[in-house]
Amino acid sequence: MKYGIYSILKARFLINEEANASKNWRFIVFLILLAIIMIANNNRFDQKVFKIIELNNEVKELRSEFVDRRSELMKLKMESTVSLKMEEKGIFPSSVPPTKIKVKKEDEKSFLKKIWQ
Repeated sequence: MKYGIYSILKARFLINEEANASKNWRFIVFLILLAIIMIANNNRFDQKVFKIIELNNEVKELRSEFVDRRSELMKLKMESTVSLKMEEKGIFPSSVPPTKIKVKKEDEKSFLKKIWQ
């Protein structure tokens, strides 16, 4: 037992030809490559998570700006606001209510009816 742990600490399994050192080296290189791939994958995942958080914050800001602009537009479209702006330019609201104008359209006679008259 003591010899087994001591040989592992000295890394004799990597240089000893009897223990198939080349297979051990291949396995170690495989583990190192696997670890590098896992680290790269975690790094890309973290970058995507940060990007998603950043985009969510931007969406919240744009949504709040949209709500502010919409409420500002609603205030500007109110009749009292429009009349105040127009009074500054010398245009006053009418005291007479509007009336509806109806235009009677004459029946157009077809070509054949015009000929037979």
